[in-house]
Amino acid sequence: MTQALQHKVVVITGASSGLGEAAARYLAAQGASLVLGARRADRIESLADELNRAGGKALAVATDVTDHTQVKALVDAAVQTYGRIDVMINNAGLMPHAPLERLKIDEWDRMIDVNIKGVLYGIAAALPYMKEQKSGHIINVSSVAGHKVTPAGAVYSATKHAVRALSEGLRQEVKPYRLRTTVISPGAVDTELPNSISEADISDNVHKFYQEHAIPADSFARMVAFAISQPDEVDVNEILYRPTSQTL
Repeated sequence: MTQALQHKVVVITGASSGLGEAAARYLAAQGASLVLGARRADRIESLADELNRAGGKALAVATDVTDHTQVKALVDAAVQTYGRIDVMINNAGLMPHAPLERLKIDEWDRMIDVNIKGVLYGIAAALPYMKEQKSGHIINVSSVAGHKVTPAGAVYSATKHAVRALSEGLRQEVKPYRLRTTVISPGAVDTELPNSISEADISDNVHKFYQEHAIPADSFARMVAFAISQPDEVDVNEILYRPTSQTL
């Protein structure tokens, strides 16, 4: 168990599967107290029960990150239950790739709502508490797509570039409060993310790529733990990582 992670109060959005679930399992094993947010209440309730039975501390709060009142309620629940919030992980995201010419406007809107607004709402919910505490760590999840743009990925990449820009602006603004910020940009990681692609030809290509290259989601959990466990005077601002076999 890592001493630096013991008793940290960590809120995770998108905790019902993939990166969020992996982070929850890893951090719970290191002694962190967790508040899990996701739309799929049954999934996070089951995960919280499992972690609690194993001796951890976890609370599940059904949360749609496109609704700022629900994200605020998620963070409020953390403070009401544990007395503080130490880490906010804005992880919820969608990746419905499609060429722009196919005009998947509803999917564009959904990506903007989840991938950008969801991060902003997480920041808005956590920041007042962290400012008052004069301590805290906000971790935003971008992607390799936040560094590189590919055909069929323009809108997704735009949202993930936005997460990096928001994270850098946040980093500069919170210095008076001694807060830390990290943006993590994973490459191909074995999650349900490709399942959000509705276009069959694009979905087939992405699933094939993931089958060939994707690494386990606990890789992300270790990146999170690394950033959190640094001494207070060390601020790990950005982590970009890929499968060793991924060229993109």
